[in-house]
Amino acid sequence: MNVNARKLFPEVDNLELLNHQLITKKDLLNFSNLLFEALKEATNSKAQIPQWLKSSEVRKLLKISPGTLQTLRINGTLQYNRIGGIIYYKYDDISKLLDK
Repeated sequence: MNVNARKLFPEVDNLELLNHQLITKKDLLNFSNLLFEALKEATNSKAQIPQWLKSSEVRKLLKISPGTLQTLRINGTLQYNRIGGIIYYKYDDISKLLDK
């Protein structure tokens, strides 16, 4: 359990203590605030741009045709990984290509 949750609910170590206790609106408000803070931290820590992009996403990002993207793959300008029938590109590789 989260350290912050232990501060709010120290009795979680002994669940038998919770059997006779009532939950107040203040308890629910504290819990909702704790939950929202945890969600904010989780969403802020993740990158907003995905690590791997599909071909269609790369074409939109670079504003290029499918043939141009294929040429970039063939001549080694843009590295890729094929999983099944889908080709994926690293976002970092695309940003390096844009910087050139």
